[in-house]
Formats: sequence, structure tokens, C-alpha cells
Amino acid sequence: MSYVFEQKVGKYTYLYECTAYRDHDGNPRNKRVIIGKIDLKTGLPVYKPEYLERMREAGTPVEIPPTEKMFSVMEIKQSTVRDYGLFYLLRQLSDVIGLTASLAVSVPRYWQEIFMLACYLIASGDPFLYCEEWVKDTECLPVGSMSSQRISELLTAIKPEEREGFFQSWCGYRSEQEYLALDITSTSSYSELVDDVEWGYNRDHERLPQINICMLMGETSRLPVYQTVYSGSLKDVSTLRTTLSKFDSITDGRPVLAVMDKGFFSRKNVTAMLGDKKIKKFIIAIPFTSSFAKQQVAGERKDIDSVQNTIVVNGDSMRAVTKVRAWNKEHNVFTHIYYSAKKAFYRREELYAHVAILREKAEKFSAQYANDSEYTKYLTIRRSEKTESGYTVSIREDAITSELETAGWVVIISNDIDNAKEAMRIYRGKDVVEKGFLRLKKTLDLGRLRVHSQESMQNKVFIGFIALVMLSEIHKVMSDEGMYKRITLKQLLHTLSRHRIQQINGTRIIYPATKEQRNIYKAFDVEEPV
Repeated sequence: MSYVFEQKVGKYTYLYECTAYRDHDGNPRNKRVIIGKIDLKTGLPVYKPEYLERMREAGTPVEIPPTEKMFSVMEIKQSTVRDYGLFYLLRQLSDVIGLTASLAVSVPRYWQEIFMLACYLIASGDPFLYCEEWVKDTECLPVGSMSSQRISELLTAIKPEEREGFFQSWCGYRSEQEYLALDITSTSSYSELVDDVEWGYNRDHERLPQINICMLMGETSRLPVYQTVYSGSLKDVSTLRTTLSKFDSITDGRPVLAVMDKGFFSRKNVTAMLGDKKIKKFIIAIPFTSSFAKQQVAGERKDIDSVQNTIVVNGDSMRAVTKVRAWNKEHNVFTHIYYSAKKAFYRREELYAHVAILREKAEKFSAQYANDSEYTKYLTIRRSEKTESGYTVSIREDAITSELETAGWVVIISNDIDNAKEAMRIYRGKDVVEKGFLRLKKTLDLGRLRVHSQESMQNKVFIGFIALVMLSEIHKVMSDEGMYKRITLKQLLHTLSRHRIQQINGTRIIYPATKEQRNIYKAFDVEEPV
């Protein structure tokens, strides 16, 4: 599948024909051939004769603008100024990481519209309703008017097989061997026409109709790799096997180590994973609602706090031991038990201070708080004729002791990772998923899905995924280059948007970049546009 794109080189803009293919190892590659350039005076394409002849022989002749049209363009005194810098950076990053090629190959009819909608989400975070005005003021791929009606039509035109084709191509580009973190978030929709929307409490503790979005992200690249959508009523653990099976099918069995938080845990789920050949490797944290986790802490409480058991992970010291424990009659698991004296101390001081404040208020306004669950959790408030207030207030030492029993402790199990330090390093790296979801729901305006059909919902989430890939790459560079010390993500996007381009009678004039804009391009290893 081929597509044509433009590339600015000096004062000229060249036209390239890009053809996607796979090499002898099956890896996706691109072949680029120059086929013409943009005329500086008219702004119209001028193609090479051999390209025109080849396309004519193939039965897809290229339309050449008539001479009269070229002259009429020259005579019109026309000047437009548009935002340019952010689009330029996003396009460059997308090309480098392979996102552009994956889109163009898998969704050839609409890849440019998808890309520009993703850029719009990053730039504004506003609903698609306002995209048309943004496109008018921003340098874009040739997508025409992105009216609300046209976007609605686009959201129903992208086919499921095109989405899956993209993920297969994208996974091929992201071929580095890395651990994949997995998590699920919910997002809400008020539509009654979306099949997967069902009532439930989402992760923001709101009772609204919702869907679940499950995502795999690379812990090294910190880029989203795969995403799928499930019914809002499904529990997290029930989606795990289906997601990994889908991922397995599009990556030809690429090894995956699923890194999961406590929300995925149940004894039944762990047993199922241990017996499932498709789920070859996993790491999962165990909540202290589980007797298994409590037993591990009880067994190590007396002896774990020693120099011999000390590990340091990302500058944070803690105690750690690893034991092989029987999970059932058929399987054992590597059980990593961690204790942080620092976290235990801070949690104790935090709880003591909280209880002291509650007691002071309860002693002053005993009747008001006598039946308040927040107070009675830690305090016993009783009527008494012997006191002036008519109440006695005492601290429930047993409740505090019980709450602090597991403070500073963490229990993680795995069927593959046998080293406590490595297991903690991998587990902590899972925060890339949580940060990705936060950006998906807040920065990209996907906290509420304003759509009215199943297909539209799937495709809006898909466009959000494309935007999240580029946003994650920006976040990675900003973190690695220490840019957050001097500029926020929002400031960076705004600074680049102010780098503008002007067209006068078809001649493109890029404004000189400011010092801050030049520093941004340099940090991202992107050549300054001229």
C-alpha cells in the first residue's frame, strides 16, 4: 500500500511516494521515492514525468491542474497565517517511531484525518465539535474541512479490521523486547446506543454508565502498544485472558510479562493464570484482604529488618526476602515480601495525627460525631453522666494496631521472576500505564465519551490511543531530558503552537523560531523547520 507525503527541505517542499513492505525477517519497512515537488509560486504539485507515466499505465492517472488555474492562483492576493510548530513536531515524532507508517498501511483511506484528530486532542483537549475552527488556524495534512458532521461520518467509517490491522503493524514496529504493563480503566458515556456501556461504579467512584478500556504499555519505551474495549460490567480479572489472547494473535506469540496491580487479584484468577499456557509470565501484587498476604507478613515480621535483607530500588531502600510458596497442589510461586521502615513510620505518624484531631473534635462535639463512621472507626464515643459533656471519648487501640499491622509491607508473587529487587523494579515501572490512563481521560478529553453508537465509541477510543502514543513520546523525552524542571507539558504545547507559518500567494514562509522553540526542537532531536 502506497501513500504520498510532503517533506520540507530548505525552501523547497518535495513529494514522496512511500510504500510499506516487510523485509525477509518479517519486519515492517518503508521505501520512499521522490515523485515531484511543490511549485514555489503557485503552491501546486509538479510531478516527475516518469511518475505520471507509471501512474497512467497503472490505470490511476494523476490530475494535473490546468494552466488557467495556475495563473488564477498567482493573480489572487492571498495571505494566511497558521500555527505550525506543534503539528511539525508531532509529525516528525510520528514518523520516527513508526506511527505514521502503521496508520497509512492499516487505514489508508482515513489515516490523515485520524492523525489530525489525534493532533487536535493533544493541542486542545476539547470535544471534536470545535475541531473545524482549529483546523482552519493550524497547518495540517490535506484533510479539508473537519466539520462536526464529517467527523461523525468518519467515526462510523473506520472498520474493526482496520483497527486490528493497525495494532498488528504497530506491534511490529515496537518490536523491542520489553515488559508489558497491563491495566484497566473505566470511562463513562450517557449514550443508550453503545452496546458495551453498562451501569457500574467507575474508578472515580461515580455511578454512571461506563466501558472498560484495557491497555498494554511497554515499560522501557513507555509507549502504548495495544488497547481493547470491554463491557462496563465486567470485572478486571475477567478480561485478562481475552486481552492477552488477542495480543498473542497479532504478535505471533511475542513473549509478554503481564504486570498487574491488586485490582486484578483473586485466588481463582491466579490459579487460572498458573494453569494457562498462553499466560506464560506474570507479576501481581497481593492485597492484604487476602489471608495469603497476611500469612507472608506474619512469617517474616521478626527477621526481615536486617542489613542482609536490604535492597535499593531507584534510590529507595527497603527490606526484601523471596520465598517459594505452594499456591496449590500443582503450582508454586515466587513470593516476594517487602518492608519499608520509612513508609511504616510515615504511615504511623499520619494515622496518629489523624486520630488525635478526630479525638479533639469528638471531645468538643460528642453528640454530633457519636454516630459518624469516620470517628467511630478509631474512637469509642459513649454517653456518660459523670462527665460535663455527657460523653466519654476513648481511642480504639485495637483498630489502630490492626491498621498499622501491614503498614510499609508489600507482597508480590510471580511465576517467573525469582529476584525480589528485579520484581519490585518491574512492578514500580507499571506506573506508565496509570499515567497513560490519566492522560487519556483528562488531557485527551476521553473522560466522557460523547458518542451515540458502538462503532463511534470504538473509533473515538482508537483515535485517543493514537494521540496517547504521541503524547507518551513527548512525556518520555521531557522526562529523560529534564525538561519538566523549566517547562510544563501544557507550556511546551503552547510554545510550539506559537511558531507560525504564513502563505502568500502559495509561497510558504516559516517564521523564525524563538530561543525556547529552538531549545524544544533540539531536545527532541528534531531539525528546526526553515
